[in-house]
Amino acid sequence: MKVDIEYNTEKESILFPEYGRTVQEMLQYAKTIEDRNKRQKTVEAIITLMMQVNPTGNRNIEDYRDKLWSHAFAIANYELDVTPPAGVTIRREEDKPKAEPVGYPATATRFRHYGNGIQALMKKAIEMPDGPKKEGFVEVIASYMKLAYKTWNREHYVSDDIVKEDLEILSDGQLVLHEGHDSLDKLAAGAGKHDKERRQQNQRGRGKQQQQNNGRNRKRGGSYGNNYRKQQRKK
Repeated sequence: MKVDIEYNTEKESILFPEYGRTVQEMLQYAKTIEDRNKRQKTVEAIITLMMQVNPTGNRNIEDYRDKLWSHAFAIANYELDVTPPAGVTIRREEDKPKAEPVGYPATATRFRHYGNGIQALMKKAIEMPDGPKKEGFVEVIASYMKLAYKTWNREHYVSDDIVKEDLEILSDGQLVLHEGHDSLDKLAAGAGKHDKERRQQNQRGRGKQQQQNNGRNRKRGGSYGNNYRKQQRKK
C-alpha cells in the first residue's frame, strides 16, 4: 500500500513561524466560512490561540492586540472579512516605518583601534586657526592615537611614523605634526603617572578610613566592656 506523504518543504511557506503552520492553515480556512458571525468568532478564537502559542511577554505593550490582528490579516493575505475589536488598527507590514541604516565613518573599519572619538577631535583641530595652540592640540591627538594603538596592539612595537601617517590619512591630509615635536609617548607616560598618583591617593584614603573605623571599634569595645563589668558587680 502506497502512502502519499506531504513534506513541509512542499507546503506553502510560513509567514510568521512563531505561530506555527497550524495557525496559518486555520486562518486560511476561516476565510472560507460563509456565515459572518461564525467567521468572526472563529478568527477571534484563533487570535486567542496565537496569544497562547507565542507568550513572549509582549502583552504589556499597548499595541500588542494590534500586532496580533495585523499578523492574522497578513497570514490571510488581508482577505479576512471580519471586524477587529474597537481601537485595534490593522497595519500592513510594508506600511510600517523602517529604520534608516546607520552610517559609519569610512575610516572606522580601517582604523577602529583609534575609536570614533578621534574623528571629533580631528574635526575640532581642523577648524582651529593655525598657530602654536593648534600645533599643541594636534600633538595631543597624535599622542592619544599612539596610546590607543599601543593598548590595542601590545605585542608589537608602535612607532611614531605609523601614527603620523595614520593622522594624515584620517584627516585627509589636513593635520600634520609640526617639526620638532616631542615624543608621542609623552601622553602615555603622563597617563601612567596620573594613574599611579590616583592609586596612591585611594590607598591613603582607605588607610585613613580604616584607622577611623578601628578607633570607633576600640571605643565601642571599651564602653561595652565597662558596662559588662558593672552588670557583673551588681549580680
